[in-house]
Amino acid sequence: MAGREKKRCHWAPAGKPNYIAYHDEQWGVPEHDDRMLYEMLVLEGAQAGLSWETILNKRDAYRRAFDRFDAGKVARYDARKVRSLLADPGIVRNRLKIAAAITNARAFLAAQEEFGSFDRYIWRFVDGTPVQNAFRDHKQIPPRTAQSDAMSKDLKRRGFKFVGSTICYAYMQACGLVNDHVTTCFRYREVQKPGGGKRRS
Repeated sequence: MAGREKKRCHWAPAGKPNYIAYHDEQWGVPEHDDRMLYEMLVLEGAQAGLSWETILNKRDAYRRAFDRFDAGKVARYDARKVRSLLADPGIVRNRLKIAAAITNARAFLAAQEEFGSFDRYIWRFVDGTPVQNAFRDHKQIPPRTAQSDAMSKDLKRRGFKFVGSTICYAYMQACGLVNDHVTTCFRYREVQKPGGGKRRS
């Protein structure tokens, strides 16, 4: 009963357990694991033009199809593997998005090589510290910012695909580079704690 009384961001309504679990356990938590950072890059790109619920429902299938988002393995995918992915009903069977996941894996590895980790590269856009916003209403949250513009521009320069500024801002929100839980949400304060209120095992 207590769980039902918790105030959450408007996009995690009661009756949608996938959304609630994602909201309560991951969204807005500062992420520093390279594999998860690559996973979220692929999923945010796959979501373009679709609902996030669609992607959440396919997340397990994506992990299976893309070797648990091992960028080193995805970067080596060939035409035969692409055909297999295009035939997989568990994922979004869009040729451009699948090609982007592979292209991005190669660009991801190049960034790892240059900076020592993708984590070190991507967190530069917020100077290594999560941006703590304080929006009372979801309508105040912007679709993009100067930081997401800069991230998008640099990712594109490095060869990444499906990384427009709006997608980059959603990525920043998801991976905790910004805290966009509204101030009335119970997670707003939790993600500011040491460890970012991480609840995943």
